Amino acid sequence: MPELVFFAGTMDCGKSTLALQIQHNRSARGLSGMIFTRNDRAGEGRLSSRLGLVTEAVEAGEGFDFHAHLVRHLTSGGRTDYVIADEAQFLEPGQVDQLACVVDDLGIDVFAFGITTDFRTRLFPGSQRLIELADRIESLQVEALCWCGARATHNARTVGGRMVVEGAQVVVGDVAGAQSPAGEDVGYEVLCRRHHRRRLTAAAARAGALSPDVLPVDGADAPALHRG
Repeated sequence: MPELVFFAGTMDCGKSTLALQIQHNRSARGLSGMIFTRNDRAGEGRLSSRLGLVTEAVEAGEGFDFHAHLVRHLTSGGRTDYVIADEAQFLEPGQVDQLACVVDDLGIDVFAFGITTDFRTRLFPGSQRLIELADRIESLQVEALCWCGARATHNARTVGGRMVVEGAQVVVGDVAGAQSPAGEDVGYEVLCRRHHRRRLTAAAARAGALSPDVLPVDGADAPALHRG
């Protein structure tokens, strides 16, 4: 039976890489797929991974109708055996409903890949709807790590090296060179829950370790000491 499968995780856990691997494996067996993405770091109509792999995709922007697009493709003589939807956290809830209709009405497997929560630990609307509708939810097996070495479970946004919990939900891409209105650098980092709650990024932890006036919160947050 066809399925709607949601592959979920944090940043840096290999979602786009797995999407490209699924596309490669299925195309090698003679299957024909259609790839969609939205707001990919490589630009419009591209699906890319941090490993440097990239392929062309259909940009599923605001108002895009997955079901209607597939119906037009099929009725014009096209073939689609499976669908890949990357950056699915950016989809509108109604677009996720359309993906479910692609599975149920057209009998096509849909593999969606996305981040579950934003830098405020709130579910993205697209991810929330996927959790509600998916036949199966898969957690990515390649675990991203916090600076402390623990499993990273939360995405953090930094401005000028400091973690922030306010601002627009979506800032697209790797934000290399991006700046806040105040001219400060904007970046992202994955953290474990404890350090996300404490807003303790790698830069903040290093600054604390270098300052003679700052003591670690507890032993678990203190940098390791190497004695000769």
